[in-house]
Amino acid sequence: MASVTTFIRNTPASSLQAYFEHTGIELSNPINWDGPEPEVVKGTLRAVGDMTDDERARVLNDAERVSALADDAGQTALYSVAEDRTVLDDLVNGHARSLWMFLNAPTLFRFAEEVRFTDERRRGRSWDGFMAPANLDLNRDAVALEAFRSALRERFSSNNIHIDIFSRHRPTFDGEDCELVQIVIYREGLPDAFLAFDDEGELVRRARRPVFEAAMTYEPETGVIEVVANDRESREEMARYMARDLLGVEFQSEKVPLRNYDLSVLLAPHPFQTDPDDGIESVEVKQLRLMPFDNNGERVTLECLRKADRTIWKMSADRFGANDPLAGGWVATQAKLTIKFHPKGSSKRGRTLPLTITMPHGCNLKDQTEEEQLIGEKYLRRWGILNDVD
Repeated sequence: MASVTTFIRNTPASSLQAYFEHTGIELSNPINWDGPEPEVVKGTLRAVGDMTDDERARVLNDAERVSALADDAGQTALYSVAEDRTVLDDLVNGHARSLWMFLNAPTLFRFAEEVRFTDERRRGRSWDGFMAPANLDLNRDAVALEAFRSALRERFSSNNIHIDIFSRHRPTFDGEDCELVQIVIYREGLPDAFLAFDDEGELVRRARRPVFEAAMTYEPETGVIEVVANDRESREEMARYMARDLLGVEFQSEKVPLRNYDLSVLLAPHPFQTDPDDGIESVEVKQLRLMPFDNNGERVTLECLRKADRTIWKMSADRFGANDPLAGGWVATQAKLTIKFHPKGSSKRGRTLPLTITMPHGCNLKDQTEEEQLIGEKYLRRWGILNDVD
């Protein structure tokens, strides 16, 4: 019930009223939707507690889906597929915007869920990117889609394939949105069995065919094809099918440039210049992991905790003197930075963005919100830490 409680406490009364009217679920007690917020919340929670198991399960499932798109990353996903963003702008908070899309544009809501699934896995272990010609139109006619679907059926030995294709946007680090076409593939897996209780309370084994999800995007401006799927080998094959059947080009298996991180700039004090509009109060290097040039079996870690009264460079110089590892002979293999923001509104404390960068291609940016990813990528490039290489 925790997700239901969060949903009810954060959703405006008028939106909750619209939800229950839309679902047709009758509440056990009348709710004065124009009454004080605590009374609306209390009455609604009591009504959910009085529901049948099936009704409560439906509310729980809906609340989890709506709440999943109510945070920053979810809102970015909603706006990326919204046909009229001003409708969302007029709503009071993330739960209201998410619920409005859930009730009034369920297909777009599902697309937003697919956007979040895709973007959260970008640059991670289940992701690959490939180069294709730019400025191509993706063919969506019946013949092209059937050719694409048939290739997937054969590759995965799956009789049932469902494909969603839609246009969307993705924010970039320079503040502009790029246009994408996204393809989401649901395929039926091999038969499996699971334990369950039947109507008489007996434990039985039931058969099922699980459904697996994969996603692809094509960015016309750059020609980049991105694929998110658990199976590494299948990612290149799906990109090949997409290029051949939907883009009408020969696939060259050329991967997108890797993100290359260079931590050498952090071996000496760094100014970390920022733009005032981004509201950054300070940037600190909290940890550096070092390895000597002459021995790759040893490491040294320098760390400044929250109460430290000097920078990591001053600490290293004071502690090690002439043997300071930052003065030469060592290479930085990992760094932890903290970007601290000024407080907003009535808040007394500003939020922080922790970044962990590991040589040569690792960074936790992909685990942050969309806004934090844009800020982090912008400044890692500016500070000379992030570069793209072939």
